[in-house]
This record gives sequence, structure tokens and C-alpha cells, in this order.
Amino acid sequence: MTEIWGSCEDRFSKVRDVLAASLDADDVGASVAVFVDGEPVVDLWGGYVDPARTVAWERDSITNVWSTTKTMTALCALVLADRGDLDLDAPVAEYWPEFAAAGKESARVRHLLGHTAGLPDFAGPIAVEDLFDWPAVTARLAAQAPAWEPGTAGGYHSVTFGFLVGEVVRRVTGRSIGTFFAEEIASPLGADFHIGLGAEHDHRVAPLIPDPLGDKPPGFLVGVSDSYPEAWRRAELPAINGYGNARSVAAVQSVLACQGVAGGVRLLSPAGAERVFEEQFHGEDRVLGAPMRYGMGFRLEGHTCSWGGWGGSIVFVDADQHLAVAYVMNQTLWNDGYARGFGVVMAAYEAF
Repeated sequence: MTEIWGSCEDRFSKVRDVLAASLDADDVGASVAVFVDGEPVVDLWGGYVDPARTVAWERDSITNVWSTTKTMTALCALVLADRGDLDLDAPVAEYWPEFAAAGKESARVRHLLGHTAGLPDFAGPIAVEDLFDWPAVTARLAAQAPAWEPGTAGGYHSVTFGFLVGEVVRRVTGRSIGTFFAEEIASPLGADFHIGLGAEHDHRVAPLIPDPLGDKPPGFLVGVSDSYPEAWRRAELPAINGYGNARSVAAVQSVLACQGVAGGVRLLSPAGAERVFEEQFHGEDRVLGAPMRYGMGFRLEGHTCSWGGWGGSIVFVDADQHLAVAYVMNQTLWNDGYARGFGVVMAAYEAF
């Protein structure tokens, strides 16, 4: 049996068991965290950084969490809205005038957060390397015609979400979203999560491991191997290239579980935290082809909000239980990859 490290309150022992079973099965290295009332009750990790299983996953190992990054980007917008610096009901063009082009003058900031802006993908071909040029990418999106009238339909904005919300944050604050997140969210909370990774952290990165089925599913713009170059780590791709571990993910998102406070630090008013649950879309997602209910940057179900990263990482927040659960791993799995994280979530609920 794979050895598990860290701390776990006795009533959450089932979470430890689930992680151990996962590491003995499909996982190579992983971390899990459970926060209740803004404080850690589970902080566990185990396994290995490399497929050969020679380098141990350490307490401070971090990895690319793919779309779990979107929850951090959405939180930046919620913080600005709560401060009165950003009106989520205002036209995007009020902050980003160029965005009014090609029939998008009616698009609202909330449409960006709710995957209803009509820009789920880039028009025309684009290479992964093109994503590293922020001004060029955002100019391209500003000029692009929407695939539907903003606000009238929903479709997952897998890569564009980060540039759209991130550019609004930049226009409002004068700071890149990676810088804003670091200074206004991660630093106050002491959370080891990064949008744009500094070279000083490279030695802690557990590289993602491709699914045995391949580097990426058909039709995807990016693959696991695209996350290996230094340029990927340095770039700010605030939909898909955040780096962290379960502890940092749960620490940040427990703010939404606890009416705006986590670890004794208030980032949002209670009303500001509750805004994540404002429904933006409920129906069949045009991109995913599945029923979805979107709030402000998260999937909603009851008084919970959640999202996951391509290949398996997840974060789950229950505002009634003041609960935040996160699972982060390096082994990507395309088929049923999220089952590992959902197993952790269900195990955490057994403690209540």
C-alpha cells in the first residue's frame, strides 16, 4: 500500500482511505484537502512525481490543475465586484471598449463568468504558442463575432474564459490577473497557488502524466505535453495553467464556503460570497452537450459550487456545511478521471 503523509482528523479517516486506494490503483501522485469553517481538517499527499515512481510527491509539490484555475479567476472578479470596482451587470465594453465590436456591445461581464458570452472558442486556427501573447489573444477575442447572442445560450469557454475575465480584471486594476490574484488573494491567505509560475518554483512541479490513451482527447487545443515547456509555466493562461496542490486550492475556495472568510482573513462580504450562486445559465451546454447550471464561474447544484480540471482535479464547495474539498493529481485520465476526486468529496461527507 502506498504510504500517505500529512494530517487528517479522525472523523475524516475515510478520505485517507480513498486517497490510499486511488494511489494503489490509477494514481501516481496526488494530494487531497478538506477545509471546514476555513480551517484544514484534512491535508494529505502521497505517491510520486514521476511515472517511474522514483521521486516522492512532497508536502509542497505542485502541479498544473488545468481548468480548476477558472475558479481562481472567477474569484478575482467576485472580489472586485464586492469592492465596487467591477459591475457584473455592466457591459464588458464599459471596461474594455474594443470588445463592443462585431455585435458584442450587449455582452455583460456576468456573461463572461457564466459561459454565455458566445466566444467558447477562437475563430480560425490558433497554436498553443499563440496563447502566450496576451495582447494579441485579447485583441483577437475583442474583434471576434459571437457564436450566439451573448446571454441567450450557454457553452463552455474552455480556454477563452481566462482571457475574457482576465482582460476585464486588467482593465479595472491595471494589473495582470496573475499579479492581482497573487497580491489580493493568494498572499493574504498564504495560499501556494500561482497563475503564471515563477522560476523559483520550478523544482517543486510534478509534471502531468498523459493518459495511456494519449496526450489529449480528439479536438482539444492543448495536450499534456504542451504543459512541459518553460514558456507554459511563465505564461498567464487563467483558464488552464494555474499551479497548486489540494491544500492551496481548498484554502482559497473555502472563502466561498464561509461567507467570505477563510483562515481568519476576510476577502469578501457575506453578500459578495453569495454572488457565486447567481444562476447565469441552466440548460444544455452547446459545447459539452450536457445539462449544466452555471453561476459566476462555477457549476451549481443546490447551495454548492464546483469545477474540475481536465484529467481529474476538482474543487467542491458547500456553503451550508462551510466545506471545501480539493483533489489534485499528476496522472491525467480522460475516461472517468473525475471519479477519483468525487470519491474524495463523498468520503468527506461521511464525516457529517
